[in-house]
Amino acid sequence: MKQSFWCGLGSLLLLAGPLHAQTLAGAWQGVETDAGDPRYYPAVLRLQGKDTNLFGVLYQEVGSQPNVTVTFQIEGARGSKELLLKHVRKLNETGGSFSSYWCAGTIAFIYDAALEKLTGRATYRPVGDCDHGTFTFYRVKLKSAATVKAGALSTLRVSGRDVRWFADAELKKPVAEGNSYATRLAKTTTFFLTQGFYPSAEKIVTPVTITVTGKVPAAPPRPAPTSPRPAPVAVDTAAVAPPVAAAPPATPAPVVLPTVLFKQGTAELLPEANPALDRLAADLLAAPTLRLRIAGHTDRLGEPGKNQVLSEQRADAVRAYLVKAGVPAARLETVGYGDTRPLHPSPDVRNRRVEVEKLP
Repeated sequence: MKQSFWCGLGSLLLLAGPLHAQTLAGAWQGVETDAGDPRYYPAVLRLQGKDTNLFGVLYQEVGSQPNVTVTFQIEGARGSKELLLKHVRKLNETGGSFSSYWCAGTIAFIYDAALEKLTGRATYRPVGDCDHGTFTFYRVKLKSAATVKAGALSTLRVSGRDVRWFADAELKKPVAEGNSYATRLAKTTTFFLTQGFYPSAEKIVTPVTITVTGKVPAAPPRPAPTSPRPAPVAVDTAAVAPPVAAAPPATPAPVVLPTVLFKQGTAELLPEANPALDRLAADLLAAPTLRLRIAGHTDRLGEPGKNQVLSEQRADAVRAYLVKAGVPAARLETVGYGDTRPLHPSPDVRNRRVEVEKLP
């Protein structure tokens, strides 16, 4: 927080229980706020080294005034239940004035491994109006498998808030938005991800590499003609009108199952879903070559990462219902889109839905 001339030793205290299974090294993007104060301070925390010997920098700027910034050098060591980082010295400050100052003190953080989130309560030394502040940080980290099969439909999932996916480090080739990206990869690929959660002049670009194994399955060969082609017949082109080119077949759009809905925050089907799913199962059993993709969706309530997992669970619940009704599991493919594709302004129960589309 921009409040204090005092730049001596402050500390960041992370109270997260034993951290032996997780490392907090990496780039964290977030914000500091203060209850009752409309000002906010975008922040970036960069940590390197092992958790027993961490070092790095803490950057902050004044919201809507990116020219007013401060950067501290920090270092610390982790004990059995806590990690103590200290401000060693101020590395840089821009846009300050004689009357401006940055607060310093201690911050007690809690680490959420599922969301890759740090939340903390700052207690500052009583200099000027320094008292308390609240920090929230997220980092981008791959949450799905790092290795996929060539040509297979794979849903890549990451942590973070308001995530953008790019195919190049210069961020000129966007490919997706959100915490998940369903794609088919032919070779090992690196994506470059950013967060829109309180972005600052200190930009973070996180590379995520997906290793691809095997080869893309070859397309089946076209069948050979069963009989020789007849010799061409001379036609009076002046007497025959040119044929009208047929329009390419339209790709069927996904079909919303309007009564296949779920309880809020769960993958439990509501009772009114049964008749529609029974009819769908009957249609599938009557057409043994028909294959479907089942897509799960959520409303924009709660954390995007949890919504992504929930959407996949909802698609799986519909698939399980159809399999129990006798439909072969191999004919059903599932995917989840989280809260990235709402049909109605949130909150709305109709966004907690499932769509199906015919597969080639």
